[in-house]
Amino acid sequence: MNNSGEYFFKNGEKYRISARYNKAIELYKKALKFFKRNNNVTGVLNCFLSIADTLRAKGDFVKAQTYYKEGLNLAEILDDTASKADALAGLGLCDRALGRWKNALEQINKACKIYKSLNDKNGEAFSLWAKAGAYRINGNIKKALQIYQSSLKKFKSLKNKSGVSYSYCGLGGSSRVAKRFGDSERYYRLANKNFQELNDRFGLAYSYCGLGNARRMHGDYKQALVFFNRAAKLYKKIGDRVSYAYTLWAVGAAYKMLGDIRSAMEKFKQAGMLFRKTNDPRGKIYCMLGIGELNYLSSNKITAKNMFLESLELADSYGFKVERGYARRLLKALKNKEEFPISLP
Repeated sequence: MNNSGEYFFKNGEKYRISARYNKAIELYKKALKFFKRNNNVTGVLNCFLSIADTLRAKGDFVKAQTYYKEGLNLAEILDDTASKADALAGLGLCDRALGRWKNALEQINKACKIYKSLNDKNGEAFSLWAKAGAYRINGNIKKALQIYQSSLKKFKSLKNKSGVSYSYCGLGGSSRVAKRFGDSERYYRLANKNFQELNDRFGLAYSYCGLGNARRMHGDYKQALVFFNRAAKLYKKIGDRVSYAYTLWAVGAAYKMLGDIRSAMEKFKQAGMLFRKTNDPRGKIYCMLGIGELNYLSSNKITAKNMFLESLELADSYGFKVERGYARRLLKALKNKEEFPISLP
């Protein structure tokens, strides 16, 4: 019986690696019960962190934070410095996803210091990658690109192919926002190739969505939709609601540019509903901007203006520089009676 906890935990790890998150969580929770019953405190700690990581991968950030906090408390009691760093990094990534980029940077920097003190090179590279993402959400794209390059360099030196690939994805997204569309596509292609070799389903979905956005920025909406559909199928299977929502938004953005207002509206509304459920403020802003544009195209100019103003207010409240810029751009276009739709990166 004492080995049952280890059995469930190991199987949970297998399911998590293959991105079968719901099954992984089910097995981790079974392991957790056994470890608690047998007073295996290290096993309990490992379960807390693994459940948290899996919930975060699914896009359930609020619930993931609960488990990370449990893990952090236990790691401090056990004086397990490495697990403390992992919990802090996880909490930072959840804060990042929930739009709290200042809190995210604080937590990730604490984790990074611990990884450095432990001479954990992979942990240090991971925390750099996480930090770059926080700057991207804040809208400091120049800094995000610089730090993603640093994480890429470190992961390459460690021959960590997965870390290299996720750094490529970070560079791909930040390059798109910086309007370096050729660079963006190149990075996503490199990531996609690696993820196929690694058989990483989540990474494949991430890179397919990135490739779709790269094609969208080049005006190749037909190929963009092919990539988005590949990403959406994988995200749906995996159960990652947030990434699936961003893919739906991107599909809506492609339909908007093709002039298919009905399909675009449907996708923006579906994505918006998921963003509300997962408390993702950036996603909400993108959907509001998209629906605002569709209202303008349908001659509902007052509704469009109100949605742009609401988006601007929300972006301001979170300190999202990029989204604030998009809202201002659309308000200016509205005022100057410019041609819509406008393709936002």
